[in-house]
Amino acid sequence: MILAYGQLALAMILVGANVGVAKLLADALPIAMIACLRCLLAVVVLWPLARLIEGRVAVPGAVKHNLFLQAVFGTAIYNAGLLAGLRFTSALEGGLVLATLPAVVALGSFLWLRERLSARQWLAAGLAGFGMAAITLARLGGGSGGSALGNLLVFLGVCGEAIYVLLARRVAGAVPVITASLWMQAFSAVFLLPFAAPGYASVAALADPTLLALLLFHSLTASVLCLLLWYAGMKRVPAATAGVFTAFLPASAAVTAVLFLGEGFGLVHAAGFALMMTSLLLATWPGRGNSR
Repeated sequence: MILAYGQLALAMILVGANVGVAKLLADALPIAMIACLRCLLAVVVLWPLARLIEGRVAVPGAVKHNLFLQAVFGTAIYNAGLLAGLRFTSALEGGLVLATLPAVVALGSFLWLRERLSARQWLAAGLAGFGMAAITLARLGGGSGGSALGNLLVFLGVCGEAIYVLLARRVAGAVPVITASLWMQAFSAVFLLPFAAPGYASVAALADPTLLALLLFHSLTASVLCLLLWYAGMKRVPAATAGVFTAFLPASAAVTAVLFLGEGFGLVHAAGFALMMTSLLLATWPGRGNSR
């Protein structure tokens, strides 16, 4: 069980660290190009993994359609929002905005799937809103490196990811995880290619070993390693308990932003961080009867 907890924690730590990596990439390459290359690299790795671990899997047409929609919202729109937002805002604030995901998924479940929310889930959504307001106030206080527009763009990416999560519920278990991810990355690459093609000349920038290493790290960890670690941990840990480990995402993003990108961490950020973490834990902490 300790190994499973470590796998879940490492998966979320890598996701959080990738917020800082994504910011560095967004400052150097066109957004569509980064997302498309990330998907193509993931396909190259996931294809042999899917065949080796899961074998040939026949994917029904209806499931392919659902996976295409998941690719559009969870890969293309999420990455576009995140990368575009990080051109304006700081990695620290971008990571805090990402922490609203569980609350947004809960609200989406209520509005779209007509699921009932507990009082704790409503409180989590409210705290997430207050957290967004707190980090927006940092702009009025003269905080550096952040942007209300950038935070909004990242939040639009969060909404895309939330739609992906809700769509995934419709086909849960219909296709093995790695095969489903392979199809989503392939669909995403095809969808993004027309947007990335006009900036093909920018690929020359990858002659810089540091930039190429960042792109490889971003693609292979966010699209492959995090997936494998998360689902390996989920085999032993109940889903409700696993959700608690998403708290490592904003924490990792904040540490990366402060230690490696030199971003400042003020009192307003601290208040926003506390609200976001409380919201995230309220939304994901297993309740009575949800421990299995």
